[in-house]
Amino acid sequence: MAGNSFGQAFRVTTAGESHGPGNVVIIDGVPPGLPLAVEDLRADLDRRRPGQSHIVSQRKEPDDPEILSGVFEGRTTGTSLAILIRNADQRSRDYSDIKDKYRPGHADYSFDAKYGFRDYRGGGRSSARETSVRVAAGVVAKTLLAESFGGAVCGYVVQVGDIQAEIDDPAAVDPVTVETLADGEPNLVRCPDHEAAARMVSLIEAVRKEGDSVGGVAEVVATGIPAGLGEPVFDKIKADLGKALLSLPAVLGIEYGIGFGCAAMRGSEHNDLFTTDPETGEITTASNRHGGMLGGITTGQPLVLRAAVKPTSSLPKEQSTVTSGGQETTIQTRGRHDPCVLPRFVPMAEAMVAIVLADHYLRWRGQTGAIGR
Repeated sequence: MAGNSFGQAFRVTTAGESHGPGNVVIIDGVPPGLPLAVEDLRADLDRRRPGQSHIVSQRKEPDDPEILSGVFEGRTTGTSLAILIRNADQRSRDYSDIKDKYRPGHADYSFDAKYGFRDYRGGGRSSARETSVRVAAGVVAKTLLAESFGGAVCGYVVQVGDIQAEIDDPAAVDPVTVETLADGEPNLVRCPDHEAAARMVSLIEAVRKEGDSVGGVAEVVATGIPAGLGEPVFDKIKADLGKALLSLPAVLGIEYGIGFGCAAMRGSEHNDLFTTDPETGEITTASNRHGGMLGGITTGQPLVLRAAVKPTSSLPKEQSTVTSGGQETTIQTRGRHDPCVLPRFVPMAEAMVAIVLADHYLRWRGQTGAIGR
């Protein structure tokens, strides 16, 4: 199987399946000297793991990371960094009665068409379980961005079903409001508009009771990113960010900046006019409809991206399907599945954005020798 690696200068390779012993990531290109410990990895892994609240999958996985190589005395060594996360709560028996049935919305048929054989337990390699180690790699990437130039990546939910949040300034969203409500309780759906968040939770609870699922939209914002990252042709940073987010399970669409809203605009409305920052004297733009990227290269404005995430395909309600032999039948997916993947998707999306930015930063540093001009 090809396609298990991503990136050039900051290169991530993953291996593992949903119901195997565990998942592992190897990261090449990590600079020496970055502070990194197991405790640093746990915060984002806890945001991704199942079982964290009643509106997500109840699979009980502690997602305890093990750093196998690349760190000594709390700092990266510059050698390959390997991180293992073991699976602890597989219930493969939940899938035994559907091993010959094609689950609607899943990769079962396409896997059989490609390989003639598949691991039917929870989706195997195409399961979102694999993203646990991507999130771990994202922590390393975030550390590199923060240590190198103060860059930060923040994701949050902006839509569940037909409920949309009101976010006036994506770059001003406080990560604390994404994780915590005003009364100190956890923000289960990770939407910084807390009034909308309450309605989102109610919708997810209602959908779960119906044996159904619901999709939505997550937004990711990267701040403190310098101008000059990215390439002008095939490796446009918007192209790599699109590939990174589309590589995550359940993502069906990506937009950045004004996104598809540009289709109804005139050029004079869409253009972000250049100006000079009165405080710093640096060249900037008066608005950010371009989402922080022009010509495939960052402009210094915040990067703003959105990912449309489909409803979870695994449903307890009965649906029609066929077997691998072509016989018509019905299917009900047992097991523990998210009625809405958005709350757990946020740290996955942050990780992939951070990995792309770390990769392009190291590539730019290798080409130019230093940050800035």
